[in-house]
Amino acid sequence: MKRLLLVLLSLGLVLAFSASAMAVDVKFSGDFTIGGMYVDKTRLTKDTYSGDGPSTGFFYQRLRLRTDFVVAPGLSFVTRADIMSRVWGGKRSTNTDNEPLVGSGIYTRPGSTYESENIIFDWAYINYVSPIGLFMVGYMDDNAWGTVFGDSATPAPAIAYVLPIGQFVFIAKYTKGDDNSIHRGSMSADPRYQHTDYDQDQYVLAGIYHFKAGEIGLLAKYVRAEDTYVSLGDMGRQDGFDITGLGWAPYAKLKFGPVSIQTEVNYFHGAINKLQRHDAAGWGINDYGNGLLGSTKDADVEIDNLAAYIDVLADFKQFYVGGIVAYVSGDDPDTADKKEGGFLNGGIDFNPTLIMWNFDKTYWQGDTYGFNQSGQNGPMGGSTSGADLAGAKFYQIRAGVRPTPAWDIMASLAYAVAAERPGYNAGTKVPKIERFVANDYGYEADLTATYKITSNLSYMLGGGYLWTGDYYKGYNFDSKGRVGRGNNDVSNNYLLINKLTLTF
Repeated sequence: MKRLLLVLLSLGLVLAFSASAMAVDVKFSGDFTIGGMYVDKTRLTKDTYSGDGPSTGFFYQRLRLRTDFVVAPGLSFVTRADIMSRVWGGKRSTNTDNEPLVGSGIYTRPGSTYESENIIFDWAYINYVSPIGLFMVGYMDDNAWGTVFGDSATPAPAIAYVLPIGQFVFIAKYTKGDDNSIHRGSMSADPRYQHTDYDQDQYVLAGIYHFKAGEIGLLAKYVRAEDTYVSLGDMGRQDGFDITGLGWAPYAKLKFGPVSIQTEVNYFHGAINKLQRHDAAGWGINDYGNGLLGSTKDADVEIDNLAAYIDVLADFKQFYVGGIVAYVSGDDPDTADKKEGGFLNGGIDFNPTLIMWNFDKTYWQGDTYGFNQSGQNGPMGGSTSGADLAGAKFYQIRAGVRPTPAWDIMASLAYAVAAERPGYNAGTKVPKIERFVANDYGYEADLTATYKITSNLSYMLGGGYLWTGDYYKGYNFDSKGRVGRGNNDVSNNYLLINKLTLTF
């Protein structure tokens, strides 16, 4: 009898799940991009013992597929996958090439390059429109708010609640970063490895107000990150830091006739506490002080990071002209007890140029370095990738023409300087901060032309030229150790790119 009941129960479950599956409405959307890129210089160093930086050229592609399973009116299950993100004919990466998770560098997925070269799911969440608001639970995009400035939309596990009331929208969100509660293997019972509380969490409250001329919003974010990595000047990458902080992000999108204005300010303040380390063998966690911080006990470093931008565009349909001013504070090596850079940046979704700060260029080819690792963001910039504007002052003017509704041709000229020149402690007994010889990134001119072949298919062709600034010369020591008197010559650079994009 028990076996019969078990069989009947199994058949009932099969029928139940089959009936549910047949009732689901499935919707697909996404985009497929094929691009080609040529970079004249992958390294800006000139006439060095290793020669000038080589050139590179290749094709690449990515398919991004979103699937919405509509279970019932107002209730759906949403997934998104990146499929075959790879260089044409390029060598596959190994399964050990894992990138960091949420919010690190240019990596926009909760997995590795190895996985995305085949298929990787980065969204999986429940979307429920209830009588009291919208609930979203699961892996979804995080770190995107207001304008495109500061956005690095990255999938992360989260719980979000959205409540629209008239012209207002209220948002509450909890995001889980790293979690170290689960330990597997033989070390799990060793008390030296019990990092149960060494997690990263974010709590967000936000509000948006819509009105006739546009919208304004304000976001407040509380961040708690235990046992993380932070660079503090010449201390390098250290582990065992406890970071707590509060971020503020007001923004506005306004339109007055043909003139559109977007502006956003991001400010993050807090503290880096409990400086700790693992010894060389990884045994134990010991408190330690550092001479730069003037303490032999637990030491605190103040976080005071600011980023802001304004974008003004006058669009007369067939012609348009505009400009951008952006600023992201950099870390001052003279203030060891304060960290003014490293927590905020322009975001990987903000792509004002083709060479200096651009996601496609950096993801597929990499950052372009000069001497002393002087990439787009530099040692003190606050980014690990070069794709996002960090530690810099940025200015750009642009103008475009649409000769027909299908064409959009735009030219721009940009100039950037480092907010702080990187430096290091050149002395032991008498500390002396030596800095880069200059903070000038240089000028970049870009020209792009986009043609809409159909409503769903477009082709873009572009080129950029960088007049390389002296920032890329690094410290430029001569044979006697004098800064700025060496032979660190740098080269100008250019890039060509084309992309065919299908949306569906």
